[in-house]
Amino acid sequence: MNYENIRVEKRGALAVVTLDRPKVLNALNAATFAELDSAFDELAADREVRVVLLTSAGDRAFAAGADIRELADADAGAGKAFSLRGQAVFRKIETLGKPVIACVRGFALGGGCELALACTLRIAAEDAKFGQPEVKLGVIPGYGGSQRLPRLVGRGAALKLLLTGAIIDAQEALRIGLVDELVRVAELMQRAEALAMEIAAQAPLAIAETLLVVDEGLDLPLDLALLREADRFGHLCNTADKAEGTKAFLEKRPPVWKGE
Repeated sequence: MNYENIRVEKRGALAVVTLDRPKVLNALNAATFAELDSAFDELAADREVRVVLLTSAGDRAFAAGADIRELADADAGAGKAFSLRGQAVFRKIETLGKPVIACVRGFALGGGCELALACTLRIAAEDAKFGQPEVKLGVIPGYGGSQRLPRLVGRGAALKLLLTGAIIDAQEALRIGLVDELVRVAELMQRAEALAMEIAAQAPLAIAETLLVVDEGLDLPLDLALLREADRFGHLCNTADKAEGTKAFLEKRPPVWKGE
């Protein structure tokens, strides 16, 4: 499909989704959300794509947040709809069944930070800056930031950011666990692609099940989460990929995955 606010490029097992509104710091307006929604539907259905990189055009921002012009006149009903729309798209990214790696340089603020939080992993360039400054606008994060951030960095570190609206640099984001890797600006996409291909080389069904059991297990008591793990482990033992993986290991050769 042709998009106006994003670009989608497929390279075999890897897909690259680029936010493409650099003149407005890749602000997330309604049209961008609609295009992200459509693009990730397409990527979910594409059996060839195994990992997605989410990046941005320009060198100033990953995404500077929601489009404030769209928010300014929202009343209670419109505000809730505004929030639910973004939550639904970000949840689709989070539960894609394939890893999505955020490649962040420049500002990732408000909705932009929430978009990164919804991704499976986050790699930040040295110039990246993160923050949830919604309290400065008289609101709270609306796209999942108040829920994902505490789960990722802990209650105290999350509340410090949420209550002050502070903007932190990439080194601090790495320290508190908001990002998983920190690299030089020039190395950002190269490192992200290397990580993506390392993941793409693994069994696709096992990758999908890993994402699912981790996502589900975080909201379950440990005993129930362990039962869920055992159930999905058993399911995978009945797949062609498991048969191929164990056979390839014993024969000392690379496996050939079918995703079956």
